[in-house]
Amino acid sequence: MRIVVKIGSSTLAHPTGRMNIRRVEELCRVLSDLKNAGHEIILVSSGAIAMGVGKLAMGEKPHDTPTKQAAASIGQCELMYTYNKEFSAYNHTVAQILLTVLDLEDGEHRRNFVNTMERLLELGALPVINENDSVATEELEIDNDRMGALVAEAAGAELLILLSDIDGLYTADPHKQPDARLIHDVCALTPEIVALGGGEGSALGTGGMAAKLKAAEIAVGAGIDMVIANGARPQVLYEIIEGKPVGTRFYGKKLEREESR
Repeated sequence: MRIVVKIGSSTLAHPTGRMNIRRVEELCRVLSDLKNAGHEIILVSSGAIAMGVGKLAMGEKPHDTPTKQAAASIGQCELMYTYNKEFSAYNHTVAQILLTVLDLEDGEHRRNFVNTMERLLELGALPVINENDSVATEELEIDNDRMGALVAEAAGAELLILLSDIDGLYTADPHKQPDARLIHDVCALTPEIVALGGGEGSALGTGGMAAKLKAAEIAVGAGIDMVIANGARPQVLYEIIEGKPVGTRFYGKKLEREESR
């Protein structure tokens, strides 16, 4: 199975911006094991800006574009160094791909990206993708949830997994309403479901549930199943791939199959 896993900044880093070493080590171990089992893994990783914030001891994510770009330039080095080190321990080779939204639109840029991606997977590499934050300006910026969905669509993935700091989509904001219920299955992106999106995400990230629902629109529209799950426990990836009721699953392929009968 070809699987795109997107991991958010809040999962990769402590609130200080410094890397959550134990979690990243476990994530790389689980992804390596899934790759050993025969799955094709594509990792869409946030975290460059967050890592740069930590390295520069800023305390919080910058708001101006030049400082964001500077933090991303510094943080991307630490991020890829860590992935290379961790995956190499399990004999897997990583490849870095930095994209802007222009690279995922129809045209020559997209074809080049798809060709590169296919060749990397053929060679057995594990692509690690992030937005090219050091050069992307406001009009080119895209959150990594939607980046993950666009990558999954372009790469012809069968499953997109968004690992975040929340268990999935709830009937209301669980931070404000303790009786909010987790929605395990979403068979259609109705206006009522979309309205549950809310606002922005954590202080370190750029996305929130609204961005994840927009990612779901892209994935489901391409016939790809998408799961939102909590990345605090990377072993959850095993359960998702086994089809267990973890997080919130948006159905793409299954609905497509039913309609074709």
